[in-house]
Amino acid sequence: MSATQTYAVEGMTCEHCIKAVTGELVALPGVTNVSVDLRVGSLSTVSISSTEPLLRADVAAAIDEAGYVLAG
Repeated sequence: MSATQTYAVEGMTCEHCIKAVTGELVALPGVTNVSVDLRVGSLSTVSISSTEPLLRADVAAAIDEAGYVLAG
């Protein structure tokens, strides 16, 4: 089984932001791919593909560890 979940993230402004968020998310168990649509001055969109659905709390913690905020 595979799952793709999409989240809005606050505060991302550059390639470094993308690398930081991607690095934290790919470390989560089961994550197979991370795609970021950077939107400076707005909410960026992060799509995560994984072998199983991820818990929102785990995604929020990884994004927080990277220095950003999961919106909503």
